[in-house]
Amino acid sequence: MVTTHKVDVLLVGSGVMSATLASLLSELDDSLSMMMVERLPTVAAESTDAWNNAGTGHAGYCELNYTPASADGSINISRALSINASFEVSLQFWSYLVESSALPAPKHFINPTPHLSFVWGDEDVKFLRQRYELLKKHHLFEAMEYSEDFDTLSRWMPLVMQTRDKSQKVAATRIPHGSDVDFGALTRSFVRKLEQKDNFTLKLNTEVKQLKQLSNGRWQVTLTHLKTKKTKVIDAGFVFLGAGGGALKLLQKSGVPESHGYGGFPVSGQWLVCKNPEVIKHHTTKVYGKAALGAPPMSVPHLDMRMINGEPALLFGPYAGFTTKFLNEGSYLDLIKSVKPGNIQPMLKVSRHNTDLTRYLITEVLKTRTSKIGVLRQFYPQASKADWHLENAGKRVQIIKKCDVKGGKLEFGTEIVAAQDGTIAALLGASPGASVAVQAMIDVIERCFSAQMQTSPWQAKMKALVPSYGESLIENADFLKKIRQRTLSTLNLL
Repeated sequence: MVTTHKVDVLLVGSGVMSATLASLLSELDDSLSMMMVERLPTVAAESTDAWNNAGTGHAGYCELNYTPASADGSINISRALSINASFEVSLQFWSYLVESSALPAPKHFINPTPHLSFVWGDEDVKFLRQRYELLKKHHLFEAMEYSEDFDTLSRWMPLVMQTRDKSQKVAATRIPHGSDVDFGALTRSFVRKLEQKDNFTLKLNTEVKQLKQLSNGRWQVTLTHLKTKKTKVIDAGFVFLGAGGGALKLLQKSGVPESHGYGGFPVSGQWLVCKNPEVIKHHTTKVYGKAALGAPPMSVPHLDMRMINGEPALLFGPYAGFTTKFLNEGSYLDLIKSVKPGNIQPMLKVSRHNTDLTRYLITEVLKTRTSKIGVLRQFYPQASKADWHLENAGKRVQIIKKCDVKGGKLEFGTEIVAAQDGTIAALLGASPGASVAVQAMIDVIERCFSAQMQTSPWQAKMKALVPSYGESLIENADFLKKIRQRTLSTLNLL
């Protein structure tokens, strides 16, 4: 006879989204019983892991794709403002947890790393200058610096400027208080703290096989242990599908009407990783360039200083590629199995209207290691082929959804899909992903725990966790200054 275990909250996936949601809910109401299930033998081993893409504290400081230029040359900065404000929310929650000793010393998961944007050529220099002028006027970006001076840029990023032709037109912006985040380390710290609670259970090597909503609104979820093959049935009041690329398949299994029309477009990637410590020690920043025409956001080229498991690393890329797998440990049938009657039309429409992306991915797949080193040398002219090796990055599943204009739209971002009754929610999409996890999970709580969020105890506690809750950091310059002084100081980012 199969036994049934009852929990208030079931979290599917052990990445940064599920761990953040569990941590927030635990702080808001420590009586909630929670279970986290993960199909892999370790926590945060898919997209959240530092080697599988998650790393930069995406704040809109250096990612040029967050400030697109329109056909008339105007630049839209609204997304950069939104992402920056959302990252400030993450910094506030982490600061609270550091202050309360729920997280270890900041250096174990976040480190100060200036964020730079770097371009060359008259057209791109003009774009960067205009972008700087627009962003600099806003209090969120008032610390941004801009220069076209060769000597200044050489101080900011010596490897990038080393032996570069001084006649080349170049420019860069810089934010001194940028950060590097090891989201794998952060997430594992979240889960270790949660495991100290009697009403939290972590189940590894465990996969969701079935989801069925009962007449009382609760969810019956069948789990299978992948090694022992034993089955367990969970009766959950709320289910969160935070399984990265696997969330779409589980959302479809749930059968909720809100899942209809969603599809996924998987993109794989590779990094060039430097193995020469003499090179690594001379690059202490994150330098982002402009993406190629048709490239997905995860493919914006960058020469990236990382701290991974406490050790410095230097990465360049990522180089995108096409895959049919939704997860590193997934199946090559993932894409085919995700096609349903309700999403086949938008998926076909997206393939028709994104020929630039298709062409770009084909080009990337055909690139040799030598040609990839050639792209690196646009950033780091002195790069030696012997110092770099290729490593596979993680998978990203971009959202495909219905669109009235084109019939289908490819979304480069994250999106929360929640049932109308608030008993189940999923997070779909990719970048900026982990960096805005706290704001994304607050959105889940507001939609799925709306009655509790309207109570005075939850309102007061949320304000303690995130002091800017209910305020607009985009509009309130004085409040941002106060918030930022605290977070940068607490997290040692000054």
